[in-house]
Amino acid sequence: MATPEFWMRVGRELGDDLATDAPDRDRAGKPPYDEVARLRDSGLPAALVPPGAEGRGTGGGMGWADACAVVRRIAAADGSMGELLGRHHVLSWSARFFAAPEHVCALEARAVHEQWLWAGDTGQDGVDGPSRVGDCLVLAPAPAPAPGGFLLNGRRTLATAVDVADRFVLDAVCASTGDSVVVLVDPRHPGVGRTPLTDRFGQRLAGAGTVRFDDVPIGVDDVLGAAALDEDTAAPFATVAPLALRLMLAHVALGVAEGALAEARELSLAASHARPRGATEYLLAPPPGADADLLLAFGELALAVHGASAVVERATTAMAKTLWTGRALDARGRADTAALVAAAGAVTDRAALRAGEGILELAEADGLDRFWRNIRVLTGRGPTGPALRAIGDHFLYGGGASPARW
Repeated sequence: MATPEFWMRVGRELGDDLATDAPDRDRAGKPPYDEVARLRDSGLPAALVPPGAEGRGTGGGMGWADACAVVRRIAAADGSMGELLGRHHVLSWSARFFAAPEHVCALEARAVHEQWLWAGDTGQDGVDGPSRVGDCLVLAPAPAPAPGGFLLNGRRTLATAVDVADRFVLDAVCASTGDSVVVLVDPRHPGVGRTPLTDRFGQRLAGAGTVRFDDVPIGVDDVLGAAALDEDTAAPFATVAPLALRLMLAHVALGVAEGALAEARELSLAASHARPRGATEYLLAPPPGADADLLLAFGELALAVHGASAVVERATTAMAKTLWTGRALDARGRADTAALVAAAGAVTDRAALRAGEGILELAEADGLDRFWRNIRVLTGRGPTGPALRAIGDHFLYGGGASPARW
């Protein structure tokens, strides 16, 4: 059975491969056919499924913390592929979040057997997306002679993999009841039309685009369950889905920031012809010819990223426990995890933006701006005020006395 160490090694090797031509691919901004082929050849999409997913010969997928570590390593080399893989992993949990327990094993077994690459949006994404006005999907009962099935119509803008995904997971409004449900869609149906976004500011290789659905048939078994859009009425575990996505995207943004600092460091060392020195030597005195201001600037950026990493790791540990708890999760446990995820997102946004902007002042090289552009897109969730107020609410009231919106 492949171990987490094995997959981390695969992630490092794949990251090194993606880094070799990352600037050229970013400039081209083409749909990620070649990149996804590299991912599939590595085996990572098939491994990035929930632990214990039925159908894998090894008997399980990858634990949450290990999956985040692999995605973060890929993101350091190629932010777009990091996001694509990160969203894939979170969406591979969709059956556990939304479907009835008796349907989970069969769906996961099929997904693993057919090695699906997942993409989609279950209603609480909110990252680098336009207003969802006009992006509504409607699910209506199919007319005879197909009783019991449904037809899906509308359009949706997705952040990743519109041209390469094997399945979309989407929220839609049920025409007969007005309820929001989560559905599984095969993008190969002729009623699915896809238009890639070719002029994106950042994350240009993630495969973002608009998908249109015209009378796409949806089977009864492809309606997973109710969408968790209302925290007050949904089961606590179902509402973990958006939290898992936010935390995974924090890992992606942090990985991009770490990659930016690593590349800026190499460029600065090459430019100054600095010789490697031990940590004690650096503490006693800067290396010969080193600019003290340069050392201070790199130190501040590294400190910001290290600090964010510590907060993200704490949230990652809590999320792993929450996912393990599953449907036994209660509202208090969900609120505690949400507070840590909100803190991780807020701290990471600040640290990653600071790193992305800082490297442009510290090093000059063609293509270095891609890190900053990718970070801007990944952290474009809007003001952090609501998240900070929610964190304050949890700190004051423990998540119970006062309702918080995460």
